[in-house]
Amino acid sequence: MTESQSVFFAEMALDLHAEPTTERTVDRIVAYAKIATNCDEAGIMLVHARNRIETAAATAKCVGDSHNLQIRHDEGPCLDALDNPGSIIANNTATDSRWPKWGPAVAELGIRSALCVGLETHDRRYGSLNLYSNTVNAFVADDLAVAEIFARHASVAFSAAHNEEGLQLAVDARKLIGQAQGILMERFNIDADRAFAVLRRFSQQHNVKLRDVAEQVVESRRLPSSSSARSEMAL
Repeated sequence: MTESQSVFFAEMALDLHAEPTTERTVDRIVAYAKIATNCDEAGIMLVHARNRIETAAATAKCVGDSHNLQIRHDEGPCLDALDNPGSIIANNTATDSRWPKWGPAVAELGIRSALCVGLETHDRRYGSLNLYSNTVNAFVADDLAVAEIFARHASVAFSAAHNEEGLQLAVDARKLIGQAQGILMERFNIDADRAFAVLRRFSQQHNVKLRDVAEQVVESRRLPSSSSARSEMAL
């Protein structure tokens, strides 16, 4: 890696870590990817619970279309990068026999080469960083090396933003539940443990998240319905 590349990655890492949310982080990652690598467009696919896959960021509409074609046909380099360790290169999408449905379809969009790298840490695989080019054989060994280094930096930044966002949501939920407990304690003259038990029981019996129950209590100053409140307090 050259000195200028080292400076670029150092500045990029600082910028990515400064972003406050995962949404802002992924948008910045794809913007930096176009600068760092020999690609025309870039995007990120993320895997959520129960294998739900979505396009989290894209520098152009064709990127999202490429991702959607892979999901529709259940084949493509990005999906392969999600399922397997290592990176995937498509030198000519129109003729690559590995993806007979996705390849010709995405070539019609103008995408002729692809380079897909996993976004992952030691603890978790988040998705894939996907680089696209409008020319055949666009990516060479140097591009792959740069993309993999870039993806490691991006993975750490995304993980940090994801964890920080999750922690903030957890803190907010605890505050909300505490406020709801205080309201029930005052209204029904019960202690904190009993108030929490009422919230949890209502959550379980009505299949509503505890945080959502607490939010309703805080907003309405009571459980979601008077009849429910009476039945909960009778238990």
